[in-house]
Amino acid sequence: MALTVGIIGLPLSGKTTLFNALTRAGAEISGYPTSTVQANRAVVQVPDERLTRLAEIFHPRKVVPTAIEFVDVAGIGQTAETAKREGLSAEFLGHIRNADALALVVRCFENAQAPHPAGSVDALRDLDDLMTELALTDLATVDRRIETTGRKAKSGDKKFAEEVAFLKRVRDHLNEGRPASQLQFTASEQAVLGELFLLTMKPLLYVVNSGEDALGEAGPLLASDAPAPHAGGELACAAAVRDRARAEGAEVIAVSARLEAELGELAEQDAAEYLAALGLPALGADRVIQAGYRALNLISFLTAGEDEVRAWTVTRGAKAPAAAGKIHTDFERGFIRAEVVHYDDLMADGGSMKTAKEHGHVRLEGKEYTVRDGDIIEFRFNVSK
Repeated sequence: MALTVGIIGLPLSGKTTLFNALTRAGAEISGYPTSTVQANRAVVQVPDERLTRLAEIFHPRKVVPTAIEFVDVAGIGQTAETAKREGLSAEFLGHIRNADALALVVRCFENAQAPHPAGSVDALRDLDDLMTELALTDLATVDRRIETTGRKAKSGDKKFAEEVAFLKRVRDHLNEGRPASQLQFTASEQAVLGELFLLTMKPLLYVVNSGEDALGEAGPLLASDAPAPHAGGELACAAAVRDRARAEGAEVIAVSARLEAELGELAEQDAAEYLAALGLPALGADRVIQAGYRALNLISFLTAGEDEVRAWTVTRGAKAPAAAGKIHTDFERGFIRAEVVHYDDLMADGGSMKTAKEHGHVRLEGKEYTVRDGDIIEFRFNVSK
């Protein structure tokens, strides 16, 4: 099942343009705010050059990359005033409730043909508006849970009374404008939060949508500690988002959604060459996916053979049996050991497993082995007992 990233933003932030750049789905783009809550969805393959190299070595019957689903929904803040006070609508919420992470598209570009609905470009104001909507939605969810659990607590069951006390703490936290992810909670309390699917518990990725002219400088600025330019403009806007993301422990990248949507109509190689000629970063799709993986604390391990070369996604820190279980539950249940060689070591050995073994780069690992990104693994298992 593909990982899912929900793309959200204020009206005219460029999020559907970004969606098209990521997916080449050709979703309709409006030049004005609309009231629809219909979602655009597309599953894309996660680019991984390692698979291409391994396919050249093993000549498999098929190559299977991992996949990620992007969900683009209508701009937040386009509903009626009543709905805005209560948070996002049930229909809107249904599109992003099960997303693994949220990509918040923040507008830093100026465009007289599509003026900002608020009359000016202000990234921090827009982020505050977005987070307020998410918090209001979570507050409504928590209030409903307090009501139902409170009725159960009247029976005298201590468990329900403790849950109500915890939920009220969550409500107070959200009322202070802080996301639920900043709460401290026990394992049992975390289980309660898991049942609520709170939006402010999800990992966040801030996507700075800048103009083509500013993109070349915006990317390096986000990766640096350089202060915001005093003159204002798009770079100052990007720096403000960077500082906020760092304070919150969130990922942040810069894209020019309009440029990359146009490049999406070109062949991949042609698009990459055009970006290089402009001195601009790699395609936004690749960088958004990579940042999404970092936000979700994910890595990929690989399997390779004559049948197939394939990438598999696991949480960073996963042990070998858990990784084996991604392939098949029998692999985890009957796990014996894993034969491991890292991709970098195999390439350093000329792509030869024989040479890698001679150099000691192929290892047998047990149940406590922590899988690393780029490990090529063959699992040994036995489920006959």
